[in-house]
Amino acid sequence: MADRSRDDAVLVIGLGRFGSAMAAALDRMGHDVLAVERDPGLVQEWSGRLTHVVEADATNGDALAQLGAQDFGVAVVGIGTSLEASVLTASTLVDMGVPQIWAKAITPSHGRILTRLGAHHVVYPEADAGERVAHLVGGRLLDFIEFDDGFAIVKMRPPRECQGFTLGQSRVREKYGVTIVGVKSPGEDFHYAQPDTRVRDRDVLIVSGRTSLIEKFAGRP
Repeated sequence: MADRSRDDAVLVIGLGRFGSAMAAALDRMGHDVLAVERDPGLVQEWSGRLTHVVEADATNGDALAQLGAQDFGVAVVGIGTSLEASVLTASTLVDMGVPQIWAKAITPSHGRILTRLGAHHVVYPEADAGERVAHLVGGRLLDFIEFDDGFAIVKMRPPRECQGFTLGQSRVREKYGVTIVGVKSPGEDFHYAQPDTRVRDRDVLIVSGRTSLIEKFAGRP
C-alpha cells in the first residue's frame, strides 16, 4: 500500500451500509483507503469494488497495529451493530494517537461515550438522514444541509412573492432574515445573487440562514 502517513490515507472500519458507502466514496475521490471488516462475506463482496479490503477484528488492538492503523491520518469507525465493538475500536484508535477519528453513533448515549473516549467527530447517519428528508418532504426544498449551530444552507424553489422581481424588490432578507446566496436558472450557469438579480418561477435558489427562518421562508406559497 502507498505511504499511509499521507493526509489522504483513510482507514475505514466496518463495511455495513454507512462504512461501505464512505469507503466507496473516498476511494472514488482518490483517497488511499484501507477497509477493515471481520465478516468474510462482506470482505468478499467488497474485495472487487475497493482497492484495499482486509478481513480482521478491529476490536483487537494487535490486529489494528499490524495493519498500521497508527499511521493513518484519518480513521472512520463505521461499526453500528455492536456498541461494544464500536467503543473498543474507537478507544484503541485514540490510544494509538490517530489524528482524526470519525465514529458512527446509533443513539445519543452511544455518541456521548465515543466523544468522552476521544473521538474527534461523532455522526448520527440515521438521525441526520431522517431530519434531512423531513425537510424535503414538503416539496419546495430540493436539498438541505444543517450545521451544529442551527444554521442551514438549502436549495429551493422560489416562493411566488419572489417570482418576477429582483432581489432588491422582494426584500427577502429584510422580511425573513435569510440570505439568497445564488440563483440557478435552467440552462444557465449558477451566479451569485445581486440586488438586481431577477428571480423566475423555474429558478433554483441557494439560501442560507437560521434553520427556523429558512423553514418560515420555504413555507411561503
